[in-house]
Amino acid sequence: MRTVIFDLDGTLADTSADLIAAANACFRGLGYGDVLDPVADAHTAFRGGRAMLTLGFSRVKPGFGEAEVMEQYPILLDVYAEHIDTHTRLYDGAAEAVEALRRDGYAVGVCTNKPEDLADRLLTRLGVRDLFGSMIGAKTVGVSKPDPKPYIAAVEEAGGVLAQSFLVGDTETDRATAKAVGVPSVLVTFGPDGDGVKRLEPEALLTHYNELSRLTKELIG
Repeated sequence: MRTVIFDLDGTLADTSADLIAAANACFRGLGYGDVLDPVADAHTAFRGGRAMLTLGFSRVKPGFGEAEVMEQYPILLDVYAEHIDTHTRLYDGAAEAVEALRRDGYAVGVCTNKPEDLADRLLTRLGVRDLFGSMIGAKTVGVSKPDPKPYIAAVEEAGGVLAQSFLVGDTETDRATAKAVGVPSVLVTFGPDGDGVKRLEPEALLTHYNELSRLTKELIG
């Protein structure tokens, strides 16, 4: 079956504000206040919890080490899990585009470097978990993107055929994953890098989800 696999953060949903809020909760607990800015630091948010903590510590604690980051990381995850959908919203037209693919006979799935339990919880809270035939998160198969194994697992779990699939993402990691597998990539221009993803030379760019059906037909028929 022809298959479309989606990244989550920065691709299906703008999760940056809730991620930044979780990191700031850690810094408030340490007495530093809100160290990260939800707008200016959104790009770092999409790189994950450790990246946000590292950036924050670099601003308030010169000479900090990995130990400080790792001590706060589980606290960040707990806070984020509790407030995972306070500000997060699906990008305009995302749910409708996925539903249209399903109606047209495509399999759809998710391949994210977000922990699987958090990704599953978020999509459930957003009311779209049942749209996806697969959910592969960070370490679900022991490794994360850009290793090809998570993508392959996402296609297989969705019941798809690898040679008739492609990845919709928003970062260099997604582009590298698609290259590693040998499938096309479509990068969104409404994610954290905006039009900057053009430099990665994906097979296609997605400026709005109302273009996805057309791109899908062009890429895999």
